[in-house]
Amino acid sequence: MMRSLWTAATGMGAQQLNLDVIANNLANVNTNGFKKSRLDFQDLMYQTLRPPGAQTVAGTEIPTSVQVGLGARAVDVEKIFSQGAFTETGNQLDIAIEGRGFFKVLFNNEEVYTRSGSFKLDSDGVIVDALGNKLQPEFTVPANTVSISIDQTGTLTAFGAGGTELGSVQLEIHDFVNPAGLQAIGRNLFRPTPSSGDAVSGSPGSNGLGTLAQGFLEMSNVSVVEEMVNMIVAQRAYETNSKAIQTSDQMLQMANNVKR
Repeated sequence: MMRSLWTAATGMGAQQLNLDVIANNLANVNTNGFKKSRLDFQDLMYQTLRPPGAQTVAGTEIPTSVQVGLGARAVDVEKIFSQGAFTETGNQLDIAIEGRGFFKVLFNNEEVYTRSGSFKLDSDGVIVDALGNKLQPEFTVPANTVSISIDQTGTLTAFGAGGTELGSVQLEIHDFVNPAGLQAIGRNLFRPTPSSGDAVSGSPGSNGLGTLAQGFLEMSNVSVVEEMVNMIVAQRAYETNSKAIQTSDQMLQMANNVKR
């Protein structure tokens, strides 16, 4: 059986997964704090028909080899944590991180991390995300609060009538040595892994951490134009691999018909 049949099949499988990744990026183009993914490819093993440096009968050395590759595979799907664009909302509990860092929330009693800064108040006045996960450190806004102020360094202050200060808390953000090693668990949430390393916590603006912008949200970092170009490339690569299978099949058919 011709190698090209199986080689082209691996290319089609890899491009199918590539299209799945692209489709997920496009589906989340309007998801706050979403970070796009990129599929990385790797070639498979090679069948060596003649090793480099082989000796000829005359005793000379052949400078090149004869190796036939056996296809490609997807080696990883990497999250790209570049900064997304900001949109102004005017909501005093919407917070964007300018630079590196994540918010920490409590999800099913587990500490997880997010770039989405769309926060709200629950019935007890606790600051939570859209799913009710409590922002850490937890803070309860007093019932008679008129306005909330959050400065760039993360100091959140609740004010009552006449500008009276009712309470405050120092917000922290958290960073990782390898953010790409975080495990995405959906809902705009990430879970630390041994690959990401432990979270490094600090006040916004300190030790290389980003600062906070109140009244703004970070949008997805997906570029629709870029993803559409990637989709076209993936489609053409898939089509080319399928054409290689068709051509191999035609060659086998011609070989089978030689005796006729």
